Amino acid sequence: MNALLSEARAKVGHRLAMHLRVDLFRLRNPTPMVSFTFDDLPKSAVTTGAAMLEAQGARGTFYVSGSLVGADTPDWVAGDADDVIALHRRGHEIGCHTFSHLRACDLDEAAMRREIVRNRAYLRALDPSVRIESFAYPFGYGSYARKYQLRKSFQTCRSIVQGVNSGGVDLQFLRAMPLIDREMDGAGIDRAFDEAQTTNGWLIFYGHDVAERPSPYGCTPALLSHALEAAVCRNIPVMTMAEAMRCARG
Repeated sequence: MNALLSEARAKVGHRLAMHLRVDLFRLRNPTPMVSFTFDDLPKSAVTTGAAMLEAQGARGTFYVSGSLVGADTPDWVAGDADDVIALHRRGHEIGCHTFSHLRACDLDEAAMRREIVRNRAYLRALDPSVRIESFAYPFGYGSYARKYQLRKSFQTCRSIVQGVNSGGVDLQFLRAMPLIDREMDGAGIDRAFDEAQTTNGWLIFYGHDVAERPSPYGCTPALLSHALEAAVCRNIPVMTMAEAMRCARG
């Protein structure tokens, strides 16, 4: 019964996070823009994914949970601490995903603060020049109370609720589109870019591994390539989350 009540509260909190803004921010980007983000540091995202972005002169945002670094899962081999350092030094953005990869809705204010402090300390111990400006909700679960808290520590918080961000947006619950083979195809990518062009929007993709046989949460190199080519064809700049946020301020 307690577990059922906890899940019910989590779902209510997530819905409140979806629909209740902490602040309204108006995007002032002069052109449409796109960001590619990867969660949990799969090794293939570090190698194949990052290399594909770099081949286009672009960089991505990698949301890292310190507890998952070097921790292989049934779905993928994990990147290690050296990979985090290499990504940062090659110009990719390192974002926060809590240290323990816990849902925001399961953390009170003190626990979330500890997660942020611990993850920030872990990442800065790897390289003191790492700037942690962006956050992504583990498992995509938001919380209105935690949104209000997170705004004090991060410029943006990315969700996994689908959509293109345009006009007035909630920076603590930015919409994103899955770069996941079982949820997205080339036509869906093209529609998302079309919407970004029509609305002068900020299109954000999220995914995990990048492999010929991806996990249920990842994509093939072909799907990532299609998205990158779509950006090039439309002359839409690829930016990290932090870069796009600076552009969005006008």
